Amino acid sequence: MNKAFVKETDSDDDDDVGAPVIPVGTKNYMTPEGHQRMKEEFLHLMDVDRPEVVNIVHWAASNGDRSENGDYIYGKRRLREIDRRIRFLTKRLDIAEVVDPRVHHGSDQIFFGATIVYENLQGEEVTVTIVGVDEFDPLHGKISWISPVARALTKNRIGDTVILKTPSGIDELTILDVTYPE
Repeated sequence: MNKAFVKETDSDDDDDVGAPVIPVGTKNYMTPEGHQRMKEEFLHLMDVDRPEVVNIVHWAASNGDRSENGDYIYGKRRLREIDRRIRFLTKRLDIAEVVDPRVHHGSDQIFFGATIVYENLQGEEVTVTIVGVDEFDPLHGKISWISPVARALTKNRIGDTVILKTPSGIDELTILDVTYPE
């Protein structure tokens, strides 16, 4: 099929679509675990997934007519997705600044990598861990260091009360506990 009729492009401009944004002039801070996970994903894509898809596309191309060959068309699309993810991971790993939160073990002050227990105005106890923008997972209590909550909590200590402006109004967060990995 002619590329004029397909919405796909060959440009690299869409590599970062939907990716978490890193503020201009800052580094891509990551925990050692998050960096390792990204590196493992990169290596898996390069060593396992991409060679498998290349073999499938090669086999499908050898079958003849490519215009109606589903294996070929799907394989090429999957190859573009893998290459796009590889480019993204390469860019993020190149600018990564690995910060080991264990250096703050025993401290009661909040920095990158801290696990914090705080209480909000509604009396709910919330536990969050401050991680990099590529590691955040709010369903598992991992928040990005650039999130409003993390920015409000950073550099405060156990017992401090922090004011957080939210879309629904102002909330007060009382810091109950701060821990770091050993």
